Parts: sequence; C-alpha cells; structure tokens
Amino acid sequence: MKVKTKKIVRKRFRITKHGKILHRVQGRRHLRRKKSKSRQRRQDKPAQITNTKFKITIKRFMQT
Repeated sequence: MKVKTKKIVRKRFRITKHGKILHRVQGRRHLRRKKSKSRQRRQDKPAQITNTKFKITIKRFMQT
C-alpha cells in the first residue's frame, strides 16, 4: 500500500539539497510597524529547523 505525502507539510516546509529543512518565520503578516527593520529583514528569510525529532517527523511526512 502506498503511503501518501502530507500535503500541508509539503506546503509549509522545504528540504534543501543538503538535507536542511526550512520554514517561514512566524509573526510577519501584520503589526510590522512596531518591529524593527532588522527584525523584519530577518523574518523575511526562511529559517532552519534545528530540533532533531521534529526534523525526523517532517521527513517522514514528506516521503512519497
């Protein structure tokens, strides 16, 4: 039986060719006026996931 990919995981996370998992930073949709410009620039770039258990779970969900 084929295991299906979790579609929501495919939309929220991205795996680089070296195996790093990236995600969008939270808190960047609204109320940006009171956040500093450097903080806003940091939030515009995807962040890397460092939690090992979470990485394993995401990779398992992304298998096709």
